[in-house]
This record gives sequence, C-alpha cells and structure tokens, in this order.
Amino acid sequence: MLKTRDITVPCEHCEKRATIYYDTDAKVKACILYFHGGGLLFGSRNDLPEIHLHLLTENGYPIIAFDYPLAPSAKLDLILEDVCASVNHFIGHLPLYLEEKAEGKDALPYFLWGRSAGAYLCLLAAAHGKTDKKPAGILSYYGYGFLCDGWFLTPSNYYNTLPAVSETALNAVPAGIHTDGDLDTHYSVYVYARQKGNWIDFIYAGRQKFFYLDYTLRTCEKLPCPLFCAHSTGDTDVPYSEFLELCSRFRAQRFVASHNMHNFDHDEKNPVTARLLEATLKFLELKLPRE
Repeated sequence: MLKTRDITVPCEHCEKRATIYYDTDAKVKACILYFHGGGLLFGSRNDLPEIHLHLLTENGYPIIAFDYPLAPSAKLDLILEDVCASVNHFIGHLPLYLEEKAEGKDALPYFLWGRSAGAYLCLLAAAHGKTDKKPAGILSYYGYGFLCDGWFLTPSNYYNTLPAVSETALNAVPAGIHTDGDLDTHYSVYVYARQKGNWIDFIYAGRQKFFYLDYTLRTCEKLPCPLFCAHSTGDTDVPYSEFLELCSRFRAQRFVASHNMHNFDHDEKNPVTARLLEATLKFLELKLPRE
C-alpha cells in the first residue's frame, strides 16, 4: 500500500521539506531522489502522477521528492548547492528517510530522477561530483544540459503563441528565497522569460563564459553513472536536438515519444506513459548494484 510522509530537511536559506513515498508491502531495492521541473522558476515536489508513484514504489523503489530554492530569488549556484546538500543529507541520514526499512541498509543504492529542470539539476550534480556517494543511475525525463545553441537564449516560438505576459508578473513572486512555486503566481514568470528570450538572466548572475563552463554539460566528458533519457519528438520547451546531443554524449538509454508536448507523461491514461514507466523500471533493475 502506498504511504507518504513529510520531513524537514536542513537548509540555511529557507524552509525546505521532502515527501517520502513508499509501499508498506515492498522490499526496498534502492531509493529514488526526485527533483521537480518548472524551469527553476516554478513547480512543486508533489507534482508526480499517481501511476508513477504506485508503480515505482510497489516495485521496491521508495521516492523521496525534495524542495529546492527557486529563481529568480535564488540563482544557479545556490540552487545546485542546495540540491547536492539534499542528496548528501539523504546519504548521511538514511534511517530518517526510511525508518525501519533502512535496517541493515547502510549502503543502500540511490538513483537521481528529475523531470525537465529537475533532470538538469540531477545531471549537473552528478557531473560536478559533489555528492558523497555516486548514484547508481540518473533518470532524465525531458531534461537538458544546455548543449545546443540558441534555444534558451532566444524568444520561444511556442511560448509566443500564448497570450503575452507583462513584466508585472514578477510582482506576484516573493522577494525572499523560497521553494514553493505555485502555478498561479510563478508560471507566468517562466512564460514571460521564454517569450522575451531572457530566461538565463532569471536563473544565473555572472559572465556568460562561466555559465557555459560551470552550469552546462559542455565541458563534461563523462557522467559517473548510467543515464536514462526520455523525450518527445515535438517537445515545446526543450528541443529534440538537445535530447539527441545529451544521449550521444553520455551514451544514454533512450525512450522517444511521438508527441508535441513537453511533459508527455503527465497523461496517465496514455499508453506511452505506461511504456515509459516499464522502460524506467527495466533500467533501474539493470543498473542496481549486484552483491
């Protein structure tokens, strides 16, 4: 049976929590540390569809969904530092996360999982090598590494088909560092940034040269673990070419959906979502460390 539990995670910048999803009847094989999407500007740790939660947890993979600070009040250096701190807190405090299921599992493996911006953060955290223990693998659902030119620095054709958003949308976003990016208040900021082509200015403060060096995967030759990548051919946010480059560079296992949608797995009744989860489970099973 699927159960949930919330815990407070230490953070010097703001209040931060994690939600733990687990099946009371399943033997734990590994944990999945999840980071949500939202362009680093909006989103919630509680955005996973029910089908994802049930299938993964009942197969022995508890999911720990973390908050992280959002831009523009937090920039990439702080956000990445926080994500790595969350991973390391899990590694160092396993009983806090799994309670009795952690008995005898000091070396329990973990996977990183992100959707969109969350996948980007997982990839960066692994590439920077700032986790105390390497993940067994990374699940990237429509993630990116800013490997292809242009798409993130120019106005988005897709978002410019939507009603124009005014700069006043920024007034609804709290000035202080926070983790809660409600759609009603924060999503319009992302739309505004993509319509204007200045998304990077919202998430990064510094010289462009150091953005490419420190916050893209362009200088990363190899990840420390296997990679699973899922993407739709007509993705409206992250171009398919970015997916192809990511897969080619890191020899990822690929899952391709013929959709004109970014978060294509949001539709729980679509057969492609079931196939994606089946492929995800197969990847997890194959990449589990063998005793």
